[in-house]
Amino acid sequence: MTRWKASAPPRVIDFWFDLGSNYSYLSALRMGHLAQQAGVAVRWQPFLLGPIFASFGWSTSPFVLQPQKGAYVWEDMRRQCAKYGFPWQRPSVFPRNAVLATRVALHGAREPWIDDFVKAMMRANFARDEDIASEAKVVDALHELALPATAILAACQAEANRPKLRAQTERAMALGIFGAPTFFVGRDMFWGNDRLDDAIELARG
Repeated sequence: MTRWKASAPPRVIDFWFDLGSNYSYLSALRMGHLAQQAGVAVRWQPFLLGPIFASFGWSTSPFVLQPQKGAYVWEDMRRQCAKYGFPWQRPSVFPRNAVLATRVALHGAREPWIDDFVKAMMRANFARDEDIASEAKVVDALHELALPATAILAACQAEANRPKLRAQTERAMALGIFGAPTFFVGRDMFWGNDRLDDAIELARG
């Protein structure tokens, strides 16, 4: 009698990111390819860092509050983007408001277009210095992906859906997330773009 062996459940990595986070930019452009190579599923978890920073008593990013750290980060971003071959332009506004774009990302987090949408918004912010807070920029990105922008925006901005982003950010707080990008493989937490490969390796099992 033939015995069929049940296949192991696919390993999953939770990718917590903020569209205004420069290091999330590096991970967002790498995530899909690395996960596919490793046979790992990605759960895209967009959230807002601003409320988390506010809970620490910070009015903005520590890269702005601490000038020396900020100067280092922009030089580090130049080097990291050169290393990966990613386009880079320091944004003239940092951190940028990305509430609408994040609502769209949360709405589409389980859709097949999420990877491409996130990359489009990240490149607009960090490769072309465009205002991703603009509804027009979000609509442009959706249209470029041949998606029904009007219907998607209406769904995201519906009164019943507006609390979802707050709840998502509160969930990030409850998980102990303090920065972006953050990755979870089960209960194991990894912080920072330089830990993405470690998280993928654990998820690969």
